[in-house]
Amino acid sequence: MVSIIERAPAKLNLGLDILGKRVDGYHDLSMVMISVDLCDYVTVTDRKENEIIVESDNPRMPNNQKNDVFKAARLLKDQYHIQSGVSIYLSKKIPVCAGMGGGSSDAAATIRALNKLWGLELTKEEMVKVGMQIGSDVPYCLHGGYAKVKGKGELVTPIKANLSSWVVLVKPDFGISTRTVFPDIDCDQISRVDIAKIVSSLEKNDYEGLKASIGNSLEDISIARKPFIQKIKDKMMTSGADLALMTGSGPTVFALCRNERQANRVVNSLKGFCKEVYKVRTL
Repeated sequence: MVSIIERAPAKLNLGLDILGKRVDGYHDLSMVMISVDLCDYVTVTDRKENEIIVESDNPRMPNNQKNDVFKAARLLKDQYHIQSGVSIYLSKKIPVCAGMGGGSSDAAATIRALNKLWGLELTKEEMVKVGMQIGSDVPYCLHGGYAKVKGKGELVTPIKANLSSWVVLVKPDFGISTRTVFPDIDCDQISRVDIAKIVSSLEKNDYEGLKASIGNSLEDISIARKPFIQKIKDKMMTSGADLALMTGSGPTVFALCRNERQANRVVNSLKGFCKEVYKVRTL
């Protein structure tokens, strides 16, 4: 048997701007994303039986077609007429329903791993086409790193940046479904985010400019539903964080810190406040 292990890093939004609603019902987004070293791990193993078996160390994860990992395997198997089967084991470290793209990153890792296992020799563009059929964050997760993301998520442009920063992640003990947030968006009322300034600050390694420009158009909607998100942000800032922002549709909040001592202070302050607190680095 042949096994391949792929890392699936979490993603954060340094910027998320809603440009407007599309005729197909989706929203046009403009975002800046980064990867951090909080990772799931996907292991794929070939099997003679012509079936897809998904297992996980997290009992909350479905082991059927509701799992994005299963969807990715099924799409590749059907599209490229693979006659053998595969066993997929998902080791979860990224919190579920946290706004950090865990499911999308797992799907992207599965696509990369099966591309190797099945010798498909797919290009990045071909993998992205498969990924878009699963979710709007999957194309970015196939690229990773610093990137500007537009459209429904399919337009990914790498950013040359070297943000050397510690990140403190805090996931409260509730989740927010992205699908329930977007119907509440009023494009005339939401706060706007200057994505171009965020990109420019990253390219210039301008940390102060970055602090002044980050933002998330979905934050007000999620905070109105769950005011505890704002309490996390406030506690991070009073603990010495350089900035604090909700990622994606929430509820996870992250803080950026220039040095580890600063990050440790934020971690120690938040540990008694929330159960899930992580200190990570940008990738």
